[in-house]
Amino acid sequence: MLRYLDLIALALALPVFVVASLPIAGWALGAGVWLGQRALQLFFESRLRRTDEPRAVVGYTAGGAIARGWLAALAVLVVGILAGDDVGLSAVVLVLALFTVYFAGRVL
Repeated sequence: MLRYLDLIALALALPVFVVASLPIAGWALGAGVWLGQRALQLFFESRLRRTDEPRAVVGYTAGGAIARGWLAALAVLVVGILAGDDVGLSAVVLVLALFTVYFAGRVL
């Protein structure tokens, strides 16, 4: 259950965006970025399970984490610039909140 706590938080964030009159495009951007980086995580984890070579394990673990972070940041930055500050800011806050929930779920 804790493994998917971030996805539950993502679903619960939508009514918060609606009630608080935050841009739904910001939620959609944040949700898309979050789900995209989670898909990348699943891809890297599947590659990780198929190898026993230590260099590959380190490469998939570190490279996957760095790639996911950079791709998420660049996606939010580019779309935020194109769509406007309020959309970009709300997406960034959502992604940071989801990362906090995800990290807490992984640590516990």
